[in-house]
Amino acid sequence: MSGHFVFDPAIENDFPNFVTHLECSYTGETFPSNQIHGLSPAGKPLLVRYDLPALATSVSKDALAARPGGFWKYREFLPVRQSSNVVSLGEVMTPLIPLHKLAAKGGELLIKDEGRLPTGSFKARGLALAVAMAKELGIRRLAMPTNGNAGAAMAAYATRAGMETTIFCPDDTPEVNVSEIEYQGGKVYRVNGLINDCGKIVGEGKEPTGWFDCSTLKEPYRIEGKKTMGLELAEQLGWDVPDVIFYPTGGGTGLIGMWKAFAELEAIGWIGSKRPKMVAVQSTGCAPIVKAFEDGEEHAPLWENAFTIASGIRVPVAVGDFLILRAVRESGGFAIAVEDKDIVQAQAEVAREEGLLLCPEGAATFAAYKQSVAEGRIKASDRAVLYNCATGLKYPMPVISRRLDKNQPIDYSSI
Repeated sequence: MSGHFVFDPAIENDFPNFVTHLECSYTGETFPSNQIHGLSPAGKPLLVRYDLPALATSVSKDALAARPGGFWKYREFLPVRQSSNVVSLGEVMTPLIPLHKLAAKGGELLIKDEGRLPTGSFKARGLALAVAMAKELGIRRLAMPTNGNAGAAMAAYATRAGMETTIFCPDDTPEVNVSEIEYQGGKVYRVNGLINDCGKIVGEGKEPTGWFDCSTLKEPYRIEGKKTMGLELAEQLGWDVPDVIFYPTGGGTGLIGMWKAFAELEAIGWIGSKRPKMVAVQSTGCAPIVKAFEDGEEHAPLWENAFTIASGIRVPVAVGDFLILRAVRESGGFAIAVEDKDIVQAQAEVAREEGLLLCPEGAATFAAYKQSVAEGRIKASDRAVLYNCATGLKYPMPVISRRLDKNQPIDYSSI
């Protein structure tokens, strides 16, 4: 399944489209799909709904298998109507990499390495769809808060589509993220606060600036892009699902999206009723979903003084909190928090033992996997999938100080 999506408008003028309506994820109220929407009147995310019986007759597993890799191959499952509105930067199907040395005895441990996508993170999925739909709906100016990778993805795809972007990030956002946002055409501002503070600026700026708010789950289409992680995973596993998925959870769009993907695949008869345990992974320094899960609550209150080295999961409050918690509970999964020191150790262990460079958020899922096996929360024999959400090359690594002087005798026995 090599290659990436390339469309030729001379060959394919329109995409098959099976969208019927949008639906408030909290109240069930419905809305037309061909209009600009943010949150529902209830202040909750909108979900895209499809005519799944019609979709089922329009495409087969074999037809999908014959298409080049990359998430645009799942076009029947996506809301874009006109192929000319597709915004592509050469997406690929991200690999499932087995960790033979680090898997629990008798089990199977797989990393889905999302760092292979354009802009180096899984944010490419959601933002490619958000930008494509903005283009289709005639939106020209976008804004969002970001901890780094989402802003980079939006800047890149929006620039590709000829749109203007304004992006706000916390002061301590990794420098590489701030630079790539600006370099790829976005106008980026540092803010002396956290991502929710940045989000407040975006929301308050909508009226005076006229920009469209692309914050996590505040428009309906990022979730459809993230949904493709579930479609892709099921296809890679021969239209099956693993026993457990460990997902680094900040805003939780990907976890919600995968849960939606599995439901749609069952509805069209491509998978059965089996579901993976969905595990929301957070840091002990910012664990609102874990606390709400353990307290039996449907909503997670603001986490005060949030801090973690895994900035992508430093989200003190999530607009889709109830959707994350529902998916976790319906799947028989759980929410788990890991210490920052364990994230650092996990990152080093996977790099040194398996040769795979994880981002801190991806490393958090390995730390959570080890902790969960040790505590008996999953079986050692389970097939587990961990999501590495970005390339580790964007993050600090150990400083190496060993040197040789070419002009001096070299003691090879000490090397």
